Amino acid sequence: MTPGVAFFYGGLVKAKSVVSMMMMSFGAMGLIAVLWILYGANMSAIDTEAGDLPFLAGNPFSDFALGGADSDTLLGATFGATFAIITVALISGAIADRAKFGSWMIFAGIWGTLVYFPVAAWVWGGGWILTLGEDLGLDVGVIDYAGGTAVHINAGAAALALALVLGKRVNFQKGAHKPHNVPLTLLGASILWFGWFGFNAGAEGLGALGTEDTVVGLIVVNTLGATAAAILGWAVVEKIKDGKATSVGAGSGAVAGLVAITPACANLDPIWALVLGVVAGAVCALAVELKWKLGFDDSLDVVGIHLVGGLIGTLYLGFFAQGTGLFVGGDASQLLVQFIAAVGVLVFSFVVAYIVGFAIEKTIGFRIKNEDEIAGVDTVVHGEEGYAIAE
Repeated sequence: MTPGVAFFYGGLVKAKSVVSMMMMSFGAMGLIAVLWILYGANMSAIDTEAGDLPFLAGNPFSDFALGGADSDTLLGATFGATFAIITVALISGAIADRAKFGSWMIFAGIWGTLVYFPVAAWVWGGGWILTLGEDLGLDVGVIDYAGGTAVHINAGAAALALALVLGKRVNFQKGAHKPHNVPLTLLGASILWFGWFGFNAGAEGLGALGTEDTVVGLIVVNTLGATAAAILGWAVVEKIKDGKATSVGAGSGAVAGLVAITPACANLDPIWALVLGVVAGAVCALAVELKWKLGFDDSLDVVGIHLVGGLIGTLYLGFFAQGTGLFVGGDASQLLVQFIAAVGVLVFSFVVAYIVGFAIEKTIGFRIKNEDEIAGVDTVVHGEEGYAIAE
């Protein structure tokens, strides 16, 4: 999936930034995988029986580098690593065309350690989000099957923070920065969609994040249906708003649907998954316009797709989760815990990302010089061209 993100993002930037954009995804693959094996997997699991506080991360040195882990634990840790990697990689889309690679890697390591690893513990490893319903005396718990809060709200909030820290690109205005390679973007969206079946259904099949009940069939059909419906929802809004339904819009709609169904894939009837997809596609198609109205340069719409889509999918469960949603036999309890979890992760991620990003910018610098941005970040930072033509 992370190479899919690299292709998706790579096609959306200008030709002189494609190497830089894809390198930020591949850099996340290298760094976050190593940190996850060393201590991140341990931080994502809280042993409350051993006295660890459920609102903090687990002990990073409980099994350093997984030296004493059995085979099942290692498989679960490997699966969890893919979640950590893609969450960090998603953030990079907000700072396309203007970020230093070294500074990005420093941010990725610090943010992964301070934010993603603890939030994974909160959501799946015994932390406060997992126990929120019980702590409030409710009969329901937070539902986040595969990462609406931990992955998408988390990454989207951090992306907004970095977009504010780095500021706007040169000549930031609507229509000034167009995708340089639409087929590459659609290829990335297709790889993402294919990989997302493993992202969602794999949690159940592996047993790493799943439950004892077998719901793989429901997860798969919901992942298919919500994504397909989101393409339609985005296309309709785009046609009404701009007069044309674009291929980039279709790819973006697919990603919006995937984001929204991530937390909800195991807990919705298929008909409600289709409705969720239409809503996510339509709303995200409108949400990506916010950066022009509010004046923040989220280069590749990480906020409009991942933050907004993650919020939609997480809160939607409060209304339509099987048996507990407000409109399908439950009461407002499910919506309450979903809301608290979403806001908690959003605020925490934004604040930490802003502080870390600001500190990097004011010390070693995070953003490249304006003249280097105009010349092309690929040659300045990496000494390479995405499309070198031999004469």
